[in-house]
Amino acid sequence: MHKSWPIFAVLSTENMYFCGVLTTMKKIFQLFTLRRDERWPALVFGALFSVLHGLNVWRYWDLFSVVSSHYHRLFVGNFRFSGFDPLTYETISAWTPAYNVYRHPLLAFFLWPLNQLDQGLIMLTGLNLAQVIVCAVWVLAAVYSFVFLYRILREVVEVKQWDAYLLALLFFSFAYVLTTIAVPDHFCLSLMLLLLTLYVAGHRQRQGKGMSVLEAFLLFFFTAGVSLNNGLKVFAAALLTNRWRFFRPKFLLLAVLLPAALMWGFARWEYRTFVWPKEMARKAAKARQVKRDHDAIWQQYVDSTGAKDTTEIRAEVNKIIRQKAIEKYRRDHRQVWNRNAGKPIAKGEFSRWTDISTPRWESTVENVFGESIQLHEDHLLQDVLRQRPVIVEYRHWWNYAAECLLVGLFVVGIWCGRRERFLWTALSFFALDAALHVGLGFGLNEVYIMTAHWAFVIPIAIGYLMRSARGPWLQLSRVVIFSLAVFLLVHNVQLMLQFMLK
Repeated sequence: MHKSWPIFAVLSTENMYFCGVLTTMKKIFQLFTLRRDERWPALVFGALFSVLHGLNVWRYWDLFSVVSSHYHRLFVGNFRFSGFDPLTYETISAWTPAYNVYRHPLLAFFLWPLNQLDQGLIMLTGLNLAQVIVCAVWVLAAVYSFVFLYRILREVVEVKQWDAYLLALLFFSFAYVLTTIAVPDHFCLSLMLLLLTLYVAGHRQRQGKGMSVLEAFLLFFFTAGVSLNNGLKVFAAALLTNRWRFFRPKFLLLAVLLPAALMWGFARWEYRTFVWPKEMARKAAKARQVKRDHDAIWQQYVDSTGAKDTTEIRAEVNKIIRQKAIEKYRRDHRQVWNRNAGKPIAKGEFSRWTDISTPRWESTVENVFGESIQLHEDHLLQDVLRQRPVIVEYRHWWNYAAECLLVGLFVVGIWCGRRERFLWTALSFFALDAALHVGLGFGLNEVYIMTAHWAFVIPIAIGYLMRSARGPWLQLSRVVIFSLAVFLLVHNVQLMLQFMLK
């Protein structure tokens, strides 16, 4: 009889594993199941998101629904919406790691199933429906962004139900939250994943528990896979949730060091496999073209002068080449993309992404808390590398008044929630982006397109203000926040429609 004990032990272990998998699947299903108080607001917000993204699909339908053999040229050459890129369309239409593989190491692979769906639809319809696929997925991600933000406000911050709706309305009235949802760039996916990370961290903090290794690993896998720098926010959330338990060898190894090493190793492999061969091919093609151009200059000089002395010819040709290089440098220096790019700390592989020349204070006023929240009427949704100046001022004083009001509410909210660990968790996300963009200058010339990575901290902080307010102060805060949300929504949607329908 004792010989059968190992078999029973194995069966028992397998049953425990199977039950654990079922429990995990049930939790995931419950996480994405809409509750009664979420359904109607999700439907209303979903309708708004569908209209905005749908208008962008309609705007480019005739161009982008055509099956092409040069998708990069088609999409990048024609898409115009602030500084956002249409690389998702390219990845889905003809699978390739179109995004920078160091900054978005797994994004192309997450989009691969959508590429397969698009290929099937192309065979059935003869049309490239990548736009429609992106629209459906992005609207769904935006709806769950609302759901997770609402749950954070209700269950973690613990504001009243209608106050949570009001703060969600405020957040989705922000200019570059709405534009993020309306365009095919990756920021909408990041928004949902960052809010999911905060929701999980907040729940664990309320329960007095820490994140598990599996939770931290999966959140890092998806969040950093879409945008690598956001992986640091997962680690920050885990640190502030687990506190000293974060440094336990098991957690530190399996939830931090191992996934970070795997992600970086994968990014390096992805670069060597997909990007480096193309870069070498482009360099070789450029070298061949330069040689042909130099040979043409040589032949033109010989034909025009009749010179036969090769030393003389070489000297004169070198002068012509140097003069052409100087003229090209001067032309490029006058271009908008060159003037607005900002001066990097150095020109290394990663240091070239920094910026030490773009003014910080003006960028904070006009872009970080300006364009991110309410669109400028001048240079409306133009690309800073094409037409838009880095700094654009508002025409009216009330735009600055609205900005000051929002920042004031934000600061007071931080003060009201200063003893709440969850607020500091959310603020750590904001601090990491501030250090990256305002400190190092990464993307500072168009910092507003990163709004979805941090702006949710504003309604969360204001939530603590509303939770602390009593009596007439609470009523006053509701009136002020509602008025501000309606003003921003009308202002931003009107200008977005003006841009998309022109």
